[in-house]
Amino acid sequence: MQRGFILAAALFAMATCGYSGQIVLKWGDSQGPTHIAVQMIHRIAKSVAENTNGRIEIQAYPGSQMGSEVEMVEGLSMGTLEIMGTGPSVVGQFVPAINILEAPYVFRDVDHLMKVMSGSIVDEMNELTLKQDIRIIGTSYFGLRHVITTSKEIRRVKDMVGLKLRVPENALYMAMAEAWETKPTPMNMSEVYLGLKQNVVDGMEAPLPNIEASKLFEVEKYLILTGHMINPRLIMINEPTWRRLPPEDQKILAECVAEGIAWNNDRMLNREAELQKVFTDYGMIAITVDTEEFKKPVLDKIVGRFEEQWGKGMWERIQAVR
Repeated sequence: MQRGFILAAALFAMATCGYSGQIVLKWGDSQGPTHIAVQMIHRIAKSVAENTNGRIEIQAYPGSQMGSEVEMVEGLSMGTLEIMGTGPSVVGQFVPAINILEAPYVFRDVDHLMKVMSGSIVDEMNELTLKQDIRIIGTSYFGLRHVITTSKEIRRVKDMVGLKLRVPENALYMAMAEAWETKPTPMNMSEVYLGLKQNVVDGMEAPLPNIEASKLFEVEKYLILTGHMINPRLIMINEPTWRRLPPEDQKILAECVAEGIAWNNDRMLNREAELQKVFTDYGMIAITVDTEEFKKPVLDKIVGRFEEQWGKGMWERIQAVR
């Protein structure tokens, strides 16, 4: 397979007073080419090309072709990659305060998420990322995370005790799993399908579109509707690249990204509603649980523990957004 899915080809040239000729922007992503987040890149690229008469061209590199998410953030900071989308916990390895945007139960719903990420709080986050030469130019909805298990039926939080739960190798996710008294088990996503099939882990947690993309419904029996995280995805650009764009091109790019995000969010919400039925039709058993019961031990554990990293009062400020 060729490296990258070229949405447009161009030459990147810079004159002393700014860009001359065509501009190429490489956009990296860890998701596969069929994922909604990658389809969004295609739409944005097409719109940007149309609105600039082909002057700005975007090349999409899905499926981690530009490296791991951490490597892509490093590339974004250094300018070897121009644009990428990823979760706050990945960026949080470089800017720890941003981790709060991926904390369990920090957002009430998608509307709350988007209000927070269009206000003054994201401006403050941008001040931190700009020190790494990274600018946040948008936030998309990446999904509501639920727990899925192979053989253990979960109805109460006490049923989680001792469960070998696959989580990303991230302190916040580990703390959440510990609060439920599971046995948090970090594992690369590429290893999860086999790990579940061979009972190396008893379950995992993820948004429904990711469960679909990895075909985890084939090896899982129960879908536990915990809804413990509303995942945002940060759309970011290399800051020197952004500054070199003429103001009119900055405006076009920002508007096209906003339009793409609106499409992504609508499609993600619709697909989530469809997927629950898809999974149950396949044979999974969906279980509705008391969200507050699962929420309490997590918040009791994480808010005080991570407050210094997030910034004192930031949790309360996010909760106050209406």
